[in-house]
Amino acid sequence: MREHDTYGPATMRRGRRKFDDDESDFLKRGRLEPALQEDPDRPEVGDNWSSWDGALHGPEPRPDWVRTEHAAVDSELGVLKTGKEADVYLVRRWLPATGQSSMIAAKRYRDGEHRMFHRDAGYLEGRRVRRSREMRAMSNRTSFGKELIAGQWAAAEFDALGRLWQVGQESGLIRVPYPVQLLGTEVMLEFVGDWETGEAAPRLAQVRAEAEQLDDLWAQMADALSVLARAQVAHGDLSPYNTLVHDGRLVLIDLPQIVDVVANPRGAEFIARDVTNVANWFRARGVAVDAEGLIERLLFEAGLR
Repeated sequence: MREHDTYGPATMRRGRRKFDDDESDFLKRGRLEPALQEDPDRPEVGDNWSSWDGALHGPEPRPDWVRTEHAAVDSELGVLKTGKEADVYLVRRWLPATGQSSMIAAKRYRDGEHRMFHRDAGYLEGRRVRRSREMRAMSNRTSFGKELIAGQWAAAEFDALGRLWQVGQESGLIRVPYPVQLLGTEVMLEFVGDWETGEAAPRLAQVRAEAEQLDDLWAQMADALSVLARAQVAHGDLSPYNTLVHDGRLVLIDLPQIVDVVANPRGAEFIARDVTNVANWFRARGVAVDAEGLIERLLFEAGLR
């Protein structure tokens, strides 16, 4: 047996091992600083610095109210909406030096362990990612795959809002919230409502309107559906509950499941379902609606007829 392989008193150093804090002047030269109670990088006011830097930004030209300054801060004001796929928070982004501010809806998609994915399959048909490993993960609904899907939904909504917002600026036939930025699985978009009180615009389902206004809102809905069809997409989940009414205008929201009606083999079905969902609501309130005729027109405009 080699000498250094022996275990026992002969190989152990007698006495107590000496540590750094045995030095008599340890307390003088090694005193620990008290723990910081606050993050030194946090702003003096607001909750956090603006997350604009490093995010993907909305289309240009941007509205004047969009705060792009590095000195801006974000203050979270409360929850606007909770859902199975995402929660929406009201955020004020403002410049402490000038008081200039904007009101933003921060839509935060749930992570792979907390989202409901039972509806994903039909909407995701026609969407592709480049790597086969990622496609397999998404198809098998692994934890990694669910995270990819969450990211896809956020990116799809951000892209759709950007395209439709630009079309709306040019044509005036469709209105959606301006997409401010995309960072991970969080989409920040224009808050549609009263910026002074923080009260969100009502959903179409909550509106109590006279016959003339209902006729006008149906005409706006038909125009918006036509814009979508000519872009060869369908909302995918259109209803009176994800359409807002603000200053007499319809505003389409909740677009993560937007469907490419050409690439998706069920594209025509999604167009018909969107029309039927909203047409039934208007018809129940006395509006003369030709849903079948509108569906045929939209299918033609989308190139499916």
